[in-house]
Amino acid sequence: MVDIKIKKALILGSGALKIGEAGEFDYSGSQALKALKEEGVETILINPNIATIQTSENIADKIY
Repeated sequence: MVDIKIKKALILGSGALKIGEAGEFDYSGSQALKALKEEGVETILINPNIATIQTSENIADKIY
């Protein structure tokens, strides 16, 4: 069995959302970013919505 170590991960934001939908997508995405960071994986986030927790400093290594 091959042991593969993931070094980087690209996370894509959910894009345009309707009112009332943003919370679930933002929470799940930010939890995924935190989990990857705890495992030592460099995270790169692409999210067009700047009004999310995901785009806060220290959540992802690079944010676009």
